[in-house]
Amino acid sequence: MNWILLIIAGLFEVGFATCLGKARETSGQISLFWMLGFFACLSISMTLLYKVTQTLPIGTAYAVWTGIGAFGTVLIGIFIFKEPVHFWRLFFLFTLICSIIGLKFVSA
Repeated sequence: MNWILLIIAGLFEVGFATCLGKARETSGQISLFWMLGFFACLSISMTLLYKVTQTLPIGTAYAVWTGIGAFGTVLIGIFIFKEPVHFWRLFFLFTLICSIIGLKFVSA
């Protein structure tokens, strides 16, 4: 169950990064709504991360959480914010996923 909560926390990390990017692109009241989304996602993500670290090793939990956030944010950057895609970016994204999976297998 804690691994599922950790994945959800990582997805909310992607959410707060996405809201931050959208807030940067907008102005006025729309930007305020994106910032509210940022703070909501941040709060949920951190709360879940805190809960997970009560049973999983902090180093593993934090590394997986940031890995999910980094992977998801790169994908959001590519598909939503039209950031460039090239071989090396995808290669290192793949190695990040392999590292996250490896940490899952070596952590009890």
